[in-house]
Amino acid sequence: MAYPTNLKYTKDHEWIRLEGDIGTVGITDFAQQQLGDVVYVELPEVGATLTAGQVFGSIESVKAVSELFAPVGGEVVEVNATLKDKPEAVNQQPLEAWMVKVKLSSPADAGALMDAGEYEALLAK
Repeated sequence: MAYPTNLKYTKDHEWIRLEGDIGTVGITDFAQQQLGDVVYVELPEVGATLTAGQVFGSIESVKAVSELFAPVGGEVVEVNATLKDKPEAVNQQPLEAWMVKVKLSSPADAGALMDAGEYEALLAK
């Protein structure tokens, strides 16, 4: 699969789409394939403060529970409430089934993330 070039990626398989100082965060297609059927997603509350690289929630599948890591620091301004009732959306459309929207505290955080080519190279290892 070719990964979209308009997103940035983490080594922990999260993606972020930046629009000004707002970042929309989800997990990659690779991550959802590794997890298998997602049955539950735990996300922070609106207003929560995230720190880049730190755990901000968890995702549970029929295989395992995995932590979700914040690609950037900032304040959660929106949570995808649809995932509470339809966690399987992460499997069906991992690029549309975002988890949180974050107002970045430091836009420089995004500079440390991988572009699509670097992420694909990581997966090829």
